[in-house]
Amino acid sequence: MREPNTIQNGLYAQSVADNGTSAGVAQTIAEHPQIDILVNNLGIFEAVDFFDLTDEAWQHIFDINVMSGVRLARYYLKQMLEQNTGRIIFISSESGVVPAPEMPHYAMTKTAQLAVSRSLAQLTKGSAVTVNTVMPGSTLTPGVKEFVGNLFPNEEYDSAEQKFMADNRPTSLIQRLIQPEEIANLVAFVASPLASAINGAPLRIDGGLIPTIA
Repeated sequence: MREPNTIQNGLYAQSVADNGTSAGVAQTIAEHPQIDILVNNLGIFEAVDFFDLTDEAWQHIFDINVMSGVRLARYYLKQMLEQNTGRIIFISSESGVVPAPEMPHYAMTKTAQLAVSRSLAQLTKGSAVTVNTVMPGSTLTPGVKEFVGNLFPNEEYDSAEQKFMADNRPTSLIQRLIQPEEIANLVAFVASPLASAINGAPLRIDGGLIPTIA
């Protein structure tokens, strides 16, 4: 089996493009016209009161979090179907099914990714191409670390994280932020031949945060 070409929403080798724009997606496609694995992990978030969110803020986060993946998948999925092999993985969030009131626009985009992913998976019926969504819980990225620190400015970081999990994510069973490499391990599995029977699935890696058996 040949080594797969992978784009993580526009980042491959030394290439960088702003896939929050149609021009950036066009640049990515021009530089990498054929790939085997597409990981749509481009995303932004911020805590903003609903009544302070402008139309422009809603449109901006939708373009980056949702349309980046839509535009890339529109090109690469057709190619994958023609060669009867490929993986598309959307990185959504637990917010897609358990929205946080401080980030309604972010939650909207994560729910939209679930719908888009499932719709595209249905186009792969009978083929060896799969489209899935990975749904991380709160993860220790630099942005989240800053966010938690701002919530508890008088605490050392470890104490702030403990308070954040207890107060803001009380249903988490692991009661800690997830490490990025833990998410990457699941993505690597879903992208591999070992996951060939997983298709159209929302795959939770949320530390037990979503309180449901479904």
